[in-house]
Amino acid sequence: MKHYRVSVWLPMRNFAVASACAALSACSTVQAITNAVLPGSTPAQAAATALAPPPAAEVPPPSPSGLKRFSEVVKDAKVTPGFFTTYEKDEKIWLEIKPEQFEQLFFFSIGNSQGLGERGVYGGQMGRSYVAQFRKIGGLVQLIAHNAEFTAKPGTPISNAVRTSFSDSLLGAALIVSLPNPDSKSVLIEANALLLADIPMAAARLEAAFHQSYGFDTRNSGFTGMHNMPETTSFAVSAHYWLGRVSLSASGTQGTSTTPLPETLPDVRSLFLGFRYTLAKLPEPMTPRLADDRIGHFVTTRWDYTTDLAPDPRVRYVDRWRLEKKDPAAPLSEPVQPIVFWLDKNIPERYRSAVSAGILEWNKAFEPLGFKNAIQVQIHPDNADFDTSDVRHATVRWFLGTDASFAIGPHRVDPRTGEILDAEIAVSEIWTRGPRRRFLEELPHGASGHGDTDCSYLADAYDEMAFGMELLEARGEIEPDSPQSEALVLATLKDVITHEVGHALGLRHNFRASTVYSAAQLSDAEFTRKHGLTGSVMDYNAWNIAVKGERQGEYVMSTLGPYDYWAIEYAYRPLEPANEKDELAKIASRSTEPFLAFGTDVDAGFGGSLEGIDPDVNRFDLGADPLVFFQRQLTLARELWDRLQDKQLAEGEGYAVLRRNFDRGFTLLGRALPGAVKQIGGLITVSDHYGSHRAPLTPVAAAKQRTALKWLETGLFSVDSFKFKPEFMSRLVMDPFERDSEGWVNPDYPLYLRLLSLQRGVLDQLMSEMVANRVLNADLKLVDPSQGFKLSELYETLQNTIWKELKTGQDISALRRNLQREHLRRTVNMLIQPSPTLPADAKSLTRENAIALRASIQTALKKKGYGREAHAHLAESLSTLDEALKAQLQRSGV
Repeated sequence: MKHYRVSVWLPMRNFAVASACAALSACSTVQAITNAVLPGSTPAQAAATALAPPPAAEVPPPSPSGLKRFSEVVKDAKVTPGFFTTYEKDEKIWLEIKPEQFEQLFFFSIGNSQGLGERGVYGGQMGRSYVAQFRKIGGLVQLIAHNAEFTAKPGTPISNAVRTSFSDSLLGAALIVSLPNPDSKSVLIEANALLLADIPMAAARLEAAFHQSYGFDTRNSGFTGMHNMPETTSFAVSAHYWLGRVSLSASGTQGTSTTPLPETLPDVRSLFLGFRYTLAKLPEPMTPRLADDRIGHFVTTRWDYTTDLAPDPRVRYVDRWRLEKKDPAAPLSEPVQPIVFWLDKNIPERYRSAVSAGILEWNKAFEPLGFKNAIQVQIHPDNADFDTSDVRHATVRWFLGTDASFAIGPHRVDPRTGEILDAEIAVSEIWTRGPRRRFLEELPHGASGHGDTDCSYLADAYDEMAFGMELLEARGEIEPDSPQSEALVLATLKDVITHEVGHALGLRHNFRASTVYSAAQLSDAEFTRKHGLTGSVMDYNAWNIAVKGERQGEYVMSTLGPYDYWAIEYAYRPLEPANEKDELAKIASRSTEPFLAFGTDVDAGFGGSLEGIDPDVNRFDLGADPLVFFQRQLTLARELWDRLQDKQLAEGEGYAVLRRNFDRGFTLLGRALPGAVKQIGGLITVSDHYGSHRAPLTPVAAAKQRTALKWLETGLFSVDSFKFKPEFMSRLVMDPFERDSEGWVNPDYPLYLRLLSLQRGVLDQLMSEMVANRVLNADLKLVDPSQGFKLSELYETLQNTIWKELKTGQDISALRRNLQREHLRRTVNMLIQPSPTLPADAKSLTRENAIALRASIQTALKKKGYGREAHAHLAESLSTLDEALKAQLQRSGV
């Protein structure tokens, strides 16, 4: 399953910890609580049960003797024919397995139908999937996850080595409970024994989220539904998890850990999760399509050992839906099987048109390939006899959570070919809240993910929307809760849905797409309506807000970009097998065209940090020059701050709205910074193949690196960028309810820390060993190394910029003292605790600069004009440098 997720953490209620503490104080021991959860179990038994492996791993040795006849077991049971025939009676479900169904591969998928609404445990999410088979060993039937990743052509000698070198996995097991049917020779197993176990490994997920050892409780788990069709058999399970003992240190009651207990439960010791297990017929293997690294598709990787002529046994297939024309000869034909997205009935009606529009937007990319209505939308009716969480229905649904808001567009694939079999797009319900203005004001900024492939587009899109609408309202260009305001919200929702559907179709992010249009084109309303804001909806596209006095293009990305057409063409264009290799090469060779620029997550850097090497590959930038965009965002942030300082609140209105929207300016700057900072030591990277006449690695021009440093000096490091009216600063208080729920004591706005967090990130990047290495290595890529940007210039410019008051004699403000301390701390660390891989030139330059800084501070301390705080700061800095330089000399044996 390809998993991309978008998240925003929202305030959480903190009643659970207090409830747990009260419960613990009322009981003499934690074991006493355990007996209340599961009556009849001793403390030792309870603890053992909570931590025991799933029952499927503990099936007793098979004993075929004494088995009942098939007809006797299912007497008076309800029979439901389907992919696997089932029988129901007395809260038991038996699964009939025919002889030919043993060892036969099928698709086994897990859907998460019931969650907690917090910390990544949400309902309506796609779980794992496997190619599986039933294997019979004596009187035992095993549910096996087949290892499809490693393969060789059947019948070849190497296929025997593959079989003995790599293992399958056991998902569950159950005893055969009947003699073979006299006619069909089929046998029965209990679905209860097979599936009422922790197959999804939710206990481990709960422990990771809450640091509590939740165990699966078979006795209080059961089936809540079963659905059978000719090609699918699915089971809905209510799975109970419980705590044999509440870990006090993990809950923050004792010790130093602050990992919270679950906050949405009536009792933290007990919870139910819902799963839907689907067994589905596998399609005949589709002809796979080889991936190309010049285009961003999700890929399915197989290790094919059939031949040893290839230097790498790995083959990578594009993840794509099976799409075939009904009439192959027609220029435009409907597909044999369209890609249908079902809108779950829980989506409010007012948002269905925007969701549908976001899905159907992709038909524009399929029509040039000869497909009419390749993608379709249907609404799941209330009286439907199927559940959209099974593997046969791609779905868009709303979900609820108290602490997170995300959209996610994962898909399931056939690991043999890369064929996409299912997709589920989940969107947080916060779109339904109103009134609109209050929703935007109360939505906290920032995002946090839950996995290593997180997609934060929806989270940051909220921030973009909130900032943009607040600024437009402050300008008087829109009214809150007006039709225009509602249209912008729906446009943002459509853009997010289009992005997530792109993931569901197999497309990865493209964070270079935002560089393909000029500032003049972005300010042209007609151009942006026709071509969009960037080259792809798979970028994280910023709102296009014009600086006051400039022309205004469209605010939100509203259509597919040229890259999207190209990526869909490579994956889905019908091609004759004999010509496919050559035709795909022709399509991929267009990668040098400017409008098809491509760069994905690894180029941009992960986790919101600045570690990516290419300054043209960023999240939430816009336009051909990232430096121009950074300056524009700083201008817009300052405009909002100026308007907020003069804003007149309504009588009786709380001050918290000022704080929230003031903070959005810093969030806006934080997203714009990477494009400026990554210029320094940056490398322009492209995925071209030989013959494109472009080098895969090109150092950023020295002049542009110097410009970036100058902009950081006048923008981020300058006190003048962050001067605010005292009466305004005295109003920046947090909402009292938020203060209670978050446990914050100090309501004061931490301007020093907010600014310092941005500055720290920049210093971490610029003074890192990876940037030092790239700056030094850039000389190797230049015909004339003397024209390159030098590491000495970077370190000297930074030091002179950050400590410029030493030359001017001006007093040093608290904001500047904080920045200087951060620079000094990194300098000292490089002197006394350098990384083993830090370049020697970086060490020697840092030492030389530290000696010069020490001399400047010593001279400055003799001057008058510094305040008491600044003088103390300089004296302490001098002492710190003395100790660091002395330690360096002692360690070197000098």
